[in-house]
Amino acid sequence: MKKNRNSTQSAHQMGEVRIIAGLWRGRKLPVLNAEGLRPTTDRVKETLFNWLMNDIAHSRCLDCFAGSGSLGIEALSRQAQAVVFLEKFANAAKQLKQNLQSLKSDNGSVIHTDTLNYLAQKNSGEPFDIVFIDPPFNLGFIPQVLKLLAENNWLAENAILYVETEKNHPPLQLPEGWQILKEKNAGMVTSRLIQC
Repeated sequence: MKKNRNSTQSAHQMGEVRIIAGLWRGRKLPVLNAEGLRPTTDRVKETLFNWLMNDIAHSRCLDCFAGSGSLGIEALSRQAQAVVFLEKFANAAKQLKQNLQSLKSDNGSVIHTDTLNYLAQKNSGEPFDIVFIDPPFNLGFIPQVLKLLAENNWLAENAILYVETEKNHPPLQLPEGWQILKEKNAGMVTSRLIQC
C-alpha cells in the first residue's frame, strides 16, 4: 500500500503555490515538480514581503531564477509596477507564462534564458528597484550574480536585493557601500535583504 502511494506521488507532476496577499490573495497556481525547483515557503515569503511592505508598490522587479515565479507573482499581486522573470528551464518558463495569463496580468514578462548569461549583458533599459535572487542551492551562483548586477546597470539607485541561500552558504562578499538590512534563518534557509 505504501509503495502505491509513493508511485502515485511521483507520477503527479504538478505542485502549487499560493499567493498570500494583495490583488490575488488566496489564489493557488500550478507549478512543476521538477528537480531543483524549490518555491519559497509561505512562511519565508511572508517575512520577505513584511520587510518590503513600504517598497513594493510601483517598483520595477527582477526575479533572477524565477522557477515557479512565486516571488515575482507575489510582488505583482501587491501592486509592483512590473516584474521581469528570468527562467532557464523551458517547461518552467512556459508554466509561468500560463500562470500570468490565468491571472490576466500584463505587467509580468517571462524571459526563457540562462540568468548569468543574461545579466552579463549591459542593461540598456530601465534599472530595477527590487531584485529577487533565489537560485538552486549549493551551486555557487550568488557571488557571480551580485557582481553582474553591480557592474551592468541592472540596479536603480538604492535598489533592494532579496537573497535566499542554503543556511551553510559562505558569508556574502558585498560590493562597497552595500549593506545587509535584514537577515533571518528558517529551517535550512537563510533570507537576506540587502540595500545597494
